[in-house]
Amino acid sequence: MSTQLENLKEYSPDELAAQPIGAWTGEAYRRVVGAIRAQLAVENLTQPHWWTLNHASGAPGTWTRATLTDRLTPYDDQSTDFDAVYDDLVAREWLTEDATGGMTLTEEGEAARLRARERNLGVHRRTHEGIAEADFVTTINVLRRMVANLGGNGNLPEDVK
Repeated sequence: MSTQLENLKEYSPDELAAQPIGAWTGEAYRRVVGAIRAQLAVENLTQPHWWTLNHASGAPGTWTRATLTDRLTPYDDQSTDFDAVYDDLVAREWLTEDATGGMTLTEEGEAARLRARERNLGVHRRTHEGIAEADFVTTINVLRRMVANLGGNGNLPEDVK
């Protein structure tokens, strides 16, 4: 990785302004998501496992299979069988479901979530290395505007983790 950073060239504003945003956002997506997925895999987790652990932790007993699946499906790019994810977490004894279907993490599930969180924070730190917070904020705002310009919702998600 350091070799890549050492070889990072400087370009003129005109050269950079002419770059295809789709190519760069696509490459960034593949790199960031790939790094996150690789770290989650160390814990034998997928992103949908991670999302489930976070939602159940943040609102114990609130999310059911149906409500959480509805919430997460728009962010899923792998045609995930969410029931299989929930079944897996229940089988690991990391997640319980009450009589109404509300999901809650067990102590083991919360410990796993915290381990995965640390791994994801490592990716976050690597991703943000050498980038000023103001530049990152500007980047997010530019991407939000592009999404809105193309008819999407440029607002921040309310509860996606």
